[in-house]
Amino acid sequence: MPDPSFTDIRWFESIDSTNRYLLDEARGGAPHGVVAVADHQSAGRGRLGRRWEAPAGSNLLVSVLLRLGLPPEARHLAAVVVGLAAVDAVIAECGVTPRIKWPNDLLGPDGRKLAGVLAEADLAGPQAHGYPPIVVGIGINVGWPLSDSDLPGDLVGAVTSLQQEAGRPVDRSALLHALLAALGPRAASLGTPEGRAEQASDLRRCCVTIGSQVRVELAGGGFEGLATDVTDEGHLVVATGSGSRTVVAGDVLHLRPAG
Repeated sequence: MPDPSFTDIRWFESIDSTNRYLLDEARGGAPHGVVAVADHQSAGRGRLGRRWEAPAGSNLLVSVLLRLGLPPEARHLAAVVVGLAAVDAVIAECGVTPRIKWPNDLLGPDGRKLAGVLAEADLAGPQAHGYPPIVVGIGINVGWPLSDSDLPGDLVGAVTSLQQEAGRPVDRSALLHALLAALGPRAASLGTPEGRAEQASDLRRCCVTIGSQVRVELAGGGFEGLATDVTDEGHLVVATGSGSRTVVAGDVLHLRPAG
């Protein structure tokens, strides 16, 4: 069963974007814990405005509305706990152990992408006690792609699904409920500094980026180095020729996997 915080589940056959829907609902006063799920999204998106579409009903496309009272420097942890809850759910339902590519992709055992997370804070709308609502969306490849033949050429070998990894069909509804059950205590823990550090520690243990040679793309340019750690705040530490740099936000490309 899902955590009591996440029982208002609204399932759509088709919608433009579950994140967009919940941001609109938040502006209308919707409470913490509303969940939007779609069989198909016509305008689904990921980080940096990337588009991603799969056949209707094949994958789990879900967003959650979080009102956590997080200080600005900790808002990124809302996406972290959704990613960690997804790891918990996939292990429980599929027997597959994903790893997290910092900051917010889930990878299968061979490094192919299983899921992506996108968090959006509504900084312009009404805020409760000065804290904006945060909507976190995750798209998990459950039943598609079934093989590389389903993919465009630029994604061959880069994307996988739970059905491919588990070798059997996976029930989207069961996976959703497992995700929400895992998310409840993780989200609640973000209310204290100790809880936030605990979630960052779990991210560190799950993070395949640590030990990888990476290129970090930032607004003002990029740099390369060896990812060495995740801080207690959930930031990535990268060793470069000129010293260590802490990455608060950025796009990370693995140049060479850990090990």
